[in-house]
Amino acid sequence: MKKKYKILLIVIIILIVLIVASIIVLNVFNNSSPAEPVKVVDSIDEFGYTLDDRDTELMKSTYNELKNVLTQDEINYEAYAEVLAKLFVIDLFTMDNKVNRYDVGSTEYVYPDSVDNFKTNVEDTIYKTMENNSDGKRRQNLPEVSSIDDISVETSTFEIGETTYDSYVVSLNWSYETNLGYDEFATITLIELDNKLYVVEYVTGE
Repeated sequence: MKKKYKILLIVIIILIVLIVASIIVLNVFNNSSPAEPVKVVDSIDEFGYTLDDRDTELMKSTYNELKNVLTQDEINYEAYAEVLAKLFVIDLFTMDNKVNRYDVGSTEYVYPDSVDNFKTNVEDTIYKTMENNSDGKRRQNLPEVSSIDDISVETSTFEIGETTYDSYVVSLNWSYETNLGYDEFATITLIELDNKLYVVEYVTGE
């Protein structure tokens, strides 16, 4: 009888472990996978920029500014840097339209070699407390950028390793639909690489 009880106990423990493991796996899956793919409604193919159906009206109008800058016969890179910095801020800090903490905005504007580190940093800081919204029923107050209030652009240089790049340093302030305590001021540095600009540094603080 004792042997039978031991076998039964082992079976129960195994079942409990399997149930707990299944719950953990399902939870991770639900929190890392959007319920539906994001639909791209417009793109600037030569530069790889896209506009999504879920983007806010501010994001859409700013994207159209960028499109106008990039379709000129000669690109004004200071104007390009200004608009790209605006898009970076709007997409990063408009969190209400994101699915979960892993749905990081603004990655398409970041220097390619820095994208992975950028995503990890955002997941562990700005987006850390974001709840899963795969069912489309947001139960959490999250920020939405409502306007970019003040912008200045300066030319400079920026070093990556032993290479020096032409850069643009954009300082800007922004506001939210509701102020929830997120950043409202930053200096963003962008470099020019093969005629395209990339964000390489974000520094916040007054």
